[in-house]
Amino acid sequence: MTVHFIGAGPGAPDLITLRGRDLIAACPVCLYAGSLVPDALLSHCPEGAHIVNTARLSLDEIMAEIAQAHAKGQDVARLHSGDLSVWSAMGEQLRRLREMEIPYDVTPGVPSFAAAAATLAAELTLPGVAQSVVLTRTSGRATAMPEGETLSNFARTGATLAIHLSIHILDQVIADLTPHYGPDCPVAVVWRASWPDERVVKATLSTLQTAIGAEMERTALILVGHAIGAEDFGESRLYAGDYDRRFRPVGTEPRFPEET
Repeated sequence: MTVHFIGAGPGAPDLITLRGRDLIAACPVCLYAGSLVPDALLSHCPEGAHIVNTARLSLDEIMAEIAQAHAKGQDVARLHSGDLSVWSAMGEQLRRLREMEIPYDVTPGVPSFAAAAATLAAELTLPGVAQSVVLTRTSGRATAMPEGETLSNFARTGATLAIHLSIHILDQVIADLTPHYGPDCPVAVVWRASWPDERVVKATLSTLQTAIGAEMERTALILVGHAIGAEDFGESRLYAGDYDRRFRPVGTEPRFPEET
């Protein structure tokens, strides 16, 4: 028996890995976070599967469901939205499973920031503009931010910021970022990336509040940085005609002559 933690992707039911889909189809028990995981993914469950929406359950109740499946020798598909490596609450479940000596594995999923960038057709790391992406959030009722992990500190780097779970304090986000990026810095807000009702607002830090107005919902991602929508950037040397690399040796003394 194994508990398979599966990244269910950002919302579109076909944005799940083949491995994730096949694991769902092979598990007689499926626990899913119904607040963010689309019901369409449950169509992959086998006939007669025990399907539980964990949105209303406590951690103790979730672990009780898993323990019950373990006692029956039934594999469990545990679905979380996006990718499990960030803000999934997987860590506390894994710790409990280790204490209970219940086997588990993890299958990654498409994260929401990647889906939002795809909607914008944006590369978040452009040569000479930004080469780092910071995935962050602001303090909330469930989890406070560590003292040094502030928007101002991250903004000082000039990196592209993917700010999660913060649309409800947009005024503060803008105030923290503007001194470092400038009022004309591009911003994009993507609601429910990849869902059928996905919405996008493109603006600058100085115009964002007006562009959005009063209509703000919690399932939104804020992307900030000069790489958003940039056109004035250099080309990567990777594909330059005179760039000597392993798979395309160039010059009379290539670095990897054995590849010629």
